[in-house]
Amino acid sequence: MSITQQYLLDTYRARLHGEPEPPAPGRHDLDAMRELREYRRFRAVLAERPAHGRLRQVLERWLRPRALG
Repeated sequence: MSITQQYLLDTYRARLHGEPEPPAPGRHDLDAMRELREYRRFRAVLAERPAHGRLRQVLERWLRPRALG
């Protein structure tokens, strides 16, 4: 069963029982991603690591040519 079919079934059941309809699929995805990002930044601060730019630092380390010698 696809997400859309499950949503339509849940909406139908909610209407039969007079309950509020569930949110549409994907409606809160951006909010969830923002909360996850904020949570990861918070955990980084607690662990005394930089909260910003960590991904960029890792990519620079991987992509920067190493000095021979």
